[in-house]
Amino acid sequence: MAAINLPAIGGTSLMTYDLVLLSLGAMLILRRGIADDIMRLMAPGQPGLTLLLFYIYAVFATMFFPRIFAGETEVFAIGRVAGQVGIVSRPLAPNGGNLSQLVRMTLAVMAFLIPAIVVMRQGGVKVIYRAMLIVSLVHAGLGVLDLLTQATGTSFLLEPIRTANYALTLGQRMAGLDRMIGGFPEASSYGYVSLGLWGYWLGYWFHNKGRSKLPGIMVLVFAFLVIRGTSSSAYVGGMLLIVVFAVMRLREMGLSQNGLIDRRLAAVGVCVVAVLPLMIMSLYMAYALSQGFADFIDRSLLNKLESDSGTERMGFNLQALRNFMDTWMLGAGLGSVRASNWIAAVLGTTGLIGLGLLVTYLAQLFSMSARGASDEAKHMMIALKMGMAGCLARALVVKGTPNLDFIFFAMAGFLSGLAINLMAKSRGPVSETGGTDGGLFAPGA
Repeated sequence: MAAINLPAIGGTSLMTYDLVLLSLGAMLILRRGIADDIMRLMAPGQPGLTLLLFYIYAVFATMFFPRIFAGETEVFAIGRVAGQVGIVSRPLAPNGGNLSQLVRMTLAVMAFLIPAIVVMRQGGVKVIYRAMLIVSLVHAGLGVLDLLTQATGTSFLLEPIRTANYALTLGQRMAGLDRMIGGFPEASSYGYVSLGLWGYWLGYWFHNKGRSKLPGIMVLVFAFLVIRGTSSSAYVGGMLLIVVFAVMRLREMGLSQNGLIDRRLAAVGVCVVAVLPLMIMSLYMAYALSQGFADFIDRSLLNKLESDSGTERMGFNLQALRNFMDTWMLGAGLGSVRASNWIAAVLGTTGLIGLGLLVTYLAQLFSMSARGASDEAKHMMIALKMGMAGCLARALVVKGTPNLDFIFFAMAGFLSGLAINLMAKSRGPVSETGGTDGGLFAPGA
């Protein structure tokens, strides 16, 4: 991957998950019944169809709008010519970033389709659990290794897996703590994936009826990674995720059929009421008595909007909204606009049409259910929704493009594939060419 660089596509680097997606895509496209699988994912009412419509519009907007609206609005871009350094403002025009972000969006659609097809063919919850566990262990392991190598001055040991041509934020510290980046260029990207995985394990653990203690351990591990990651956006996103988790659990557990409060909900409520004041008091005392802790809170949360980074990001968002209005609310195309908020990025690049399609896509995903499914399958669907909610909570704070990245679309693909598989099983046996009972690598599948 280090040997492959794509300067014609905006200097795009080949990432590990890009290679995985391309390899799996090449394997799947040759399997019998793949066209039927794709058609089932793209059936009317399915989120796959809405995602496809967004992708088609994004391709059209990226190919034509930078030329149609060329010079009509000012956009922020990275200075690459005439001695320009850093972020500069210039008139809208086609650039290498358009093709680069379009390629990334194509890979994101693949990240949705491939897991969905695999789960449709193999069925069950175990394949999803194994996949999420492996991703979680690798992500957590790279984070711990990053901290250890930074603390011992041996960061060069991770260079073989850091092949992208992005500028790494190694050596950055916040209130005396090394910033954790794991296998990513900077702490914010690492925090994004950490928050998504924390949401998944939080949802899975809450409904875990088995004897395994692993889900509870993973909840604690990823809570540590989110906190230790020193990403301000992950902190705010984590607070939003906790609110979403509480609301979903209250709605789900609520009042029982006989009108009594569920015992587990009552126990959780009592614990929150008892522990929350102690936590607030402890945090206040630590903030008042520890200068290092106070500096950390000030820099990561309280004074973030007043910092240079916060001011710059607000400027990006305001300019993206101006680009949205200057392009007749159609957008300037992927890669044309620099933003720091997911909604502003969607409006600036794909306009009202793009935002409407993506909001519809999200609504379809979060409303998916499977009647008659086992408790295990229902709990997995809730866990995947919580994982996507974690990614979305962070994206609403900081996200520079409409692309919600591989971790979100993979969980969305798992959710969609599982729902379709369960629906097919409830209707009766499925033929081998349909693929729901053959498995990805099964003979004749």
